[in-house]
Amino acid sequence: MSKTHIRKARIADIKPIHKLLNQYADKGLLLPRPLSELYDHLRDFVVLAEKGEGEKLLGICALGICWEDLAEIRSLAVIEERRGNDYGRQLVEACLQEARSLGLHKVFALTYAESFFAKMGFRVVEKSTLPHKVWGDCLKCPKFPECDETAMILEL
Repeated sequence: MSKTHIRKARIADIKPIHKLLNQYADKGLLLPRPLSELYDHLRDFVVLAEKGEGEKLLGICALGICWEDLAEIRSLAVIEERRGNDYGRQLVEACLQEARSLGLHKVFALTYAESFFAKMGFRVVEKSTLPHKVWGDCLKCPKFPECDETAMILEL
């Protein structure tokens, strides 16, 4: 019988993370991330893995710190055949717990999954209310400047 667990990402996870992100990026649901960026931000990621014969990566999520009181939930993805198993919520909760432990007061997400984040307590905000510093990734997005994601925030 297999068992899932959430842990901090390790170097060996980078290529599976890259592959999963690219699957969602190909559908226009996430930004593609180059391998070099994933190595630079390895410590931001948590993974949901399944122990069985070896270990299989089932999902990922990152917490990017933006400012002294603000962080972003980024790169949330669960492998297609395991969506709907509450894994996304578990991954976001792990990132929110880390944000609390770091003393952060607000966490935001730019998302197409508004109802998912609303169920977790996030509320919709105008993108213009977020600091300019958070828009660095937007310049790399093929949809810039016509962003169709919803900005949502959670007060911790």
